[in-house]
Amino acid sequence: MARSVIVTGGFGVLGQAVAQSFVQSGDKVARIDYAAAPAVMMRNALDIGGIDLTDIVATQLAVDTVIAAHGGLDILINIAGGFIWETLEDGDLASWARMHAMNLMTGVTITKLSLKALKTSGAGRIINLGAGGAVNAGMGMAPYAASKSGVHRLTEALAEELAGTSVTVNAVLPSIIDTPANRMDMPDADFSQWVQPDGIAKVIQFIASQDGGAITGALIPVSRRTN
Repeated sequence: MARSVIVTGGFGVLGQAVAQSFVQSGDKVARIDYAAAPAVMMRNALDIGGIDLTDIVATQLAVDTVIAAHGGLDILINIAGGFIWETLEDGDLASWARMHAMNLMTGVTITKLSLKALKTSGAGRIINLGAGGAVNAGMGMAPYAASKSGVHRLTEALAEELAGTSVTVNAVLPSIIDTPANRMDMPDADFSQWVQPDGIAKVIQFIASQDGGAITGALIPVSRRTN
């Protein structure tokens, strides 16, 4: 039976790859994004643009739209977020608040508003996007890594909170993802070592599957190229 799936940040490179993998599996997919419209259209996907996921009213409206269109909600994949590299000495303190809002509060808000529907599902799944770079943060990574560390702690705590339900909560922790933006920012890097968006999508697909139902509260590194 087709499942109802929300992918936040679904208009981006990784979000698009993840959404496409679920569409190809025959699921009903909704992409929710801050951008007004996707750069790349996707057949058989419900696109909801212009949503600030830290805004409770706007986020609730988006969740309600998906539930009405797809008859419920089974899987929530929190990919929305952003990145900044700057040192504490030379950086802007506002960057810390921005990373906290983009990487943590977006997921917190839509997850809270989706819990009732997810608990109604027989096999609810919450899958968050953490970061390998938040496990051991390098110079300039502090604002980003701190916010992603919050995603990791949210994943662990919420998994325990929902232990008596049918909902699992996990996070994938990619290393550098092979995207056009990352290639532009790091032109001298060895791209062959970077993780492919499709590879991350495969891991998320397994966590969301029936076979992945025994996994909850896990922080799963994704650090090898698979294709």
